[in-house]
Amino acid sequence: MSQLSTCSPRVPPPSRACAEAAALSSTSGAGRPRLPAAEPRNNGSGFFKGDTTAPAGQGTASSQMIAPSPALPPPRQLHSAQIWLSDSDKRCSLPARGADARPPTSGRASPRGPGRGPRPAGIPARRVRRCPRPSAPATPHTFPQLETLTLKMVSSQPKYDLIREVGRGSYGVVYEAVIRKTSARVAVKKIRCHAPENVELALREFWALSSIKSQHPNVIHLEECILQKDGMVQKMSHGSNSSLYLQLVETSLKGEIAFDPRSAYYLWFVMDFCDGGDMNEYLLSRKPNRKTNTSFMLQLSSALAFLHKNQIIHRDLKPDNILISQSRLDTSDLEPTLKVADFGLSKVCSASGQNPEEPVSVNKCFLSTACGTDFYMAPEVWEGHYTAKADIFALGIIIWAMLERITFIDTETKKELLGSYVKQGTEIVPVGEALLENPKMELLIPVKKKSMNGRMKQLIKEMLAANPQDRPDAFELELRLVQIAFKDSSWET
Repeated sequence: MSQLSTCSPRVPPPSRACAEAAALSSTSGAGRPRLPAAEPRNNGSGFFKGDTTAPAGQGTASSQMIAPSPALPPPRQLHSAQIWLSDSDKRCSLPARGADARPPTSGRASPRGPGRGPRPAGIPARRVRRCPRPSAPATPHTFPQLETLTLKMVSSQPKYDLIREVGRGSYGVVYEAVIRKTSARVAVKKIRCHAPENVELALREFWALSSIKSQHPNVIHLEECILQKDGMVQKMSHGSNSSLYLQLVETSLKGEIAFDPRSAYYLWFVMDFCDGGDMNEYLLSRKPNRKTNTSFMLQLSSALAFLHKNQIIHRDLKPDNILISQSRLDTSDLEPTLKVADFGLSKVCSASGQNPEEPVSVNKCFLSTACGTDFYMAPEVWEGHYTAKADIFALGIIIWAMLERITFIDTETKKELLGSYVKQGTEIVPVGEALLENPKMELLIPVKKKSMNGRMKQLIKEMLAANPQDRPDAFELELRLVQIAFKDSSWET
């Protein structure tokens, strides 16, 4: 289960919480202030031991169930700012086309491709921003007094011990924690619900992960979600009729705070803890290895097929959001376990209105919000009309970059990132943006000779097809990668 990253890809990765560090970035490009040092603390419910902050307007809590945590190391700056915007996704509906249908031109980044030459100046890869929601709270008005009896107190004693802080940003804080009864390590992500953007990101992640009825070894697992209002807590469940939960849903839908802004609302996500960093750090701190490449491709395709089978479109697949678990390695299995994480931009496709019992196909669920990270976005995402085939395109970018070690430098964080691109003069352009401008463009795959065989070359070209209908779906992709892995005795062309 995974760990938090540093900015140097050549240093062995330190410990990282699987709870989506990309969503916790506090880079200046995010356009949001960092969280204040003091945050409301659980004042009386005692669910998490070691959370030592106090609610605004209240004194220090005197509860003996909350013990001060030891001195924490300075929080690390994380990368890849998470931006979430209003989602106007509608199933099987065509969005308006026009000059404003396409998001702003993406930022450029410094290439450092197969030749690893000089790093020209540039600006970092970023998430696409469109139609930002207002972040100011709604005008205060009279709020009904919360009935304490409606809150189910989860525990009178702390269930988790917070060991150390492993990440902090405008979206929240991630801790390494231990379950008291079992001593098992988990990642605990504390999200401050002080702005509609934070609430929407948190709820989208909760809805996606809580909708999965079974676990998959390559998808991050949500143990439980705790909703806190000031000093009261309750376990949150999907479809709950709790007034606190409904207020968060209303905030997400309206884009304005629907609860008393004088109260401190928090969501606590208890998730897998991973100890191997992210995919960028793991691969770029080691020499290329065919066995590792094969293992990673099979794991990622299996995870994506699982998500699409469960009607979840990830919408932000990239190496930063793929975490590494090494804690369960033994002599018979030397390859680490990947965990697809960060579901803050994900979309759960609903059933058909005519037949709610009929499973929906993610390849027929059309979305219209341009979101994601530009270097991994499919051309149709830039237009604002896409399906789950956009995830196939993103995975194609990742696999191509992994096999040939194609990287660029994020000049804001100075971090080397895996990602394929198209070079136009002195600039590098995201593949999806280049294909949107020229759908007939022929991609140079492979860049290096003997980096992949003919079958792999053909599959990557199909995954990166400009027309999403020409791409394989997740189930065909998984099958073909298994055939390539086990039928081909050599990676040579």
